Amino acid sequence: MAAFSHSDCKYVKSPVYNYLYRCLVLDKADWERLIESLMREGILRSPNVIKAMRFVPRAQFMPENMQSYSAVDTPLPIGFGQTISAPHSLGFKAWLGETWFQ
Repeated sequence: MAAFSHSDCKYVKSPVYNYLYRCLVLDKADWERLIESLMREGILRSPNVIKAMRFVPRAQFMPENMQSYSAVDTPLPIGFGQTISAPHSLGFKAWLGETWFQ
């Protein structure tokens, strides 16, 4: 299990912290499983968005102490009171942008 304590980020609300604490350390295969799951659920529909999500891992935009949770489909703290959006939200927004400009 990843080393994550509530003191790592004071902005993590208790329910999210409890959820993260129960999660196992995630790796690249977990990111791919999340993408596949979002595709099955119909959230990720665009081949371009799917390709982009596979090419640019979410962990690259997260603090080191949170990177092992990058494949958890929930907003996560990135410091200074800010969060990184949940992957399903990013995928949906990217799809909306893609369809809007076609």
